[in-house]
Parts: sequence; C-alpha cells; structure tokens
Amino acid sequence: MNDLALLLTPEGRALLDEVRDTAPADELAVATRLRRDHPAELVSAALGQARLRQRAAAKFGAADAGRMFFTPNGVEQSTRTTVATYRAERLGSLGVTSVADLCCGIGGDAIALARAGIRVLAVDRDPATAAVARANAEALGLGGLIEVREADVTEVDTAGYDGVFVDPARRGGRAGGAARSASARGGGRAAGGRIFDPEAYSPPLSWAVEAARRAPHAALKVAPGIPHEVVPADAEAEWISDGGDVKEAVLWFGTGTPGAVRATLLPGPRTLLGRKLPDPPARPVGRYLYEPDGAVIRAHLVAEVAEEVGGGLIDPTIAYVTADALRPTPYTSAYEITDQLPFNVKKLKALLRERGVGTLTVKKRGSAVEPEELRKKVKPQGPNAATVFLTRVAGAPTMLVGRPA
Repeated sequence: MNDLALLLTPEGRALLDEVRDTAPADELAVATRLRRDHPAELVSAALGQARLRQRAAAKFGAADAGRMFFTPNGVEQSTRTTVATYRAERLGSLGVTSVADLCCGIGGDAIALARAGIRVLAVDRDPATAAVARANAEALGLGGLIEVREADVTEVDTAGYDGVFVDPARRGGRAGGAARSASARGGGRAAGGRIFDPEAYSPPLSWAVEAARRAPHAALKVAPGIPHEVVPADAEAEWISDGGDVKEAVLWFGTGTPGAVRATLLPGPRTLLGRKLPDPPARPVGRYLYEPDGAVIRAHLVAEVAEEVGGGLIDPTIAYVTADALRPTPYTSAYEITDQLPFNVKKLKALLRERGVGTLTVKKRGSAVEPEELRKKVKPQGPNAATVFLTRVAGAPTMLVGRPA
C-alpha cells in the first residue's frame, strides 16, 4: 500500500511514465541514475510497477496495462480481458445491471463489468488489493460505476444487486475474500500452491453456491479441472478457452438452463452445447485426426465433436477423434495422417529423415514420453514439416505422423 501511495503522487506518476519501457537488463543503470533525483523507495516502486505492467500487457492489452496498477499475484491470477469481457457481456445479455463482485482482486472483472454498463460493488478483504482495485477503477475512468469495498465477502449484503460474481482464491498466496483462508484448511493443494479441492477455496465453493442462489443471476469462476460431479444440479457449467488455452470454468445460475454444459472458444465466441450423447465408439485410425479444443475435452463434449465430424475415438481412453473425411469445425484442429507406426524411436527417425523433416511438432496424449526428449533423439533435419502424435491406438503405444489439414 505504501508503494501504491508513492506511485499515485505527481512525482510517482511522472516517474512511472519515465520508466515505462525500461528493459530488465537496463534496470540497474536506470535505478542508479534516477536515485540521484528521487527517493530510492520511489524509484524501486516505479521500476517494479513498470515490470508488472509489461507482464500484464499480455492479459490486459498494452493501453490498459500502461495505466493500471498491479501486484505480482494480481498479474498472475487476474482474468484475461477477453474472458472477463465475454463473461460481462453474457451477464448483460441476461438483463443484469448491477453486480456484487466478490473476491475482486485487482479489479479486472469489475472493469469488464463496468465497461459493459453494469454497476459494480467490488469486494476484497485484503487492504492492499482493494486499494489497487480502487486505483485501477479511477485510472480507467470507471470510478463512477465501481465502488470498491474492503470487507470479508461472507459478511457483505448483496440483496441490492441483480447479479453476483464470485472468484474464490484457488492459490495459497492469494488473500481472497473470506476471513478463513484456504491455507488454514490444509490439504487439497498442489506443491506449487494451487488448490484443487473446491471446498478448500477461499471462500469455499459451497458458500459461493449459496451466495449465487440468493441472487437472480450469478457466475462463479472455478478451476477448469473441477470434477463434474461437484457441479450443482441447478447450475449451468461452461468451460472457456482463449486462443486454444483453457482459462477457466464458470458455474452459471439464473440462465434458465440448469444442468446444461457448454464449451466456449474465444475469440468468437463459439459455443458448443452438450447434448448428453453417449461416448463415441473406438475405431481404426482414418485419414484424418481431430484434436478437440481443451475446453471441449474439459466439458466432456468429445462425443458432440465426434458426431459433427462423423468419427470415432482412436482409443476408448484417448480424446483424439478419427474419421475418413475432412469436416472442418472450430472445436477441433484437424490433421491429415500419413503414417501410423508402433512406438519406435529408430523407425520414426528413419521416416523423418526419408521425408526431409526438419520442423517437427510433437503432441502427446496417453504417452509418458516428453516431446523435447523425443525431438532430441530423432534430430529432425530438412526443409519439410510434420506433426507426430504420441498416443495409444486400441491400447497400444503408437506414433501417428501427419500435417495440419
């Protein structure tokens, strides 16, 4: 909070503009020069903030990131603008005009909601995080639509809002919005600090669900790996990817489609709705291999994709779809398969040498072999390109060689 207060002064803002484009390799020299005329603490804060803004540009865009304020956790854990905008627009399409954003973090979702014309109460219990969220609302000219409140979200009355958005803490290092921290619960956490047990979120998923049910409309952001069996029966579950990377899952309430499952791909958006189809049958590898988008896989909608392309699985346990005809769909990447080999590095190396393959893309599903390890062993050389899939076909370790269709 002290760093933020320094940066919000006229001297701090001027210094931020001056160090905006400082490269990491130049920081020491720049710091040494600036400390002749400015307090060391302010110089350090400005350079640190410039570094965070540079990192944040990938999520928020250079224009917004260059005006916003960040914490290290805030950069890492905040929602990508494209995803936040999609969610905000969907809430707007439901007729939502006001939202209680619980566990608001540095305010990324609140900003997207406000830009969609929605009035926002943004709540976080951590004083420093709430201060950054407030500064960001002002920096982007949205202070009139965003009220930031430092509070425990479990004690906030949301009755005056027609929408609730909850983004519980899913990492041990994030303050979250509830007084009982996830770290205090023990268990449910990976070595790197990410929390997988929804009841170890802060606040727990069960509390967030009850808060959602009290509102006319609600969206709960959860980890994309959330088990399907813990999704409430009265919620719609949506998995979202952006540019092919799965970013999150959202549990929606008040959409009129309880129990629905969908996968949404950004940019677009393109949305695949679940139709509760049975698992597709396994079949021999055909001319084409379809790799479903990660959101489709997480949403368990591979059967819907298989029906679209008229295909089946290469193996009952592997989410690769194969077919004899090319039927492009935005929910998969299609490849033309030229070779099918039992797993054998020497045979693959000989095949690639014969084809003059120097640019090799290695994908895997159902294989313990690391792509870089394989690439080092086969030493691709030549003017051509190929893709190799390390996988299983009918239970047997297999290499499929092909190219984008």
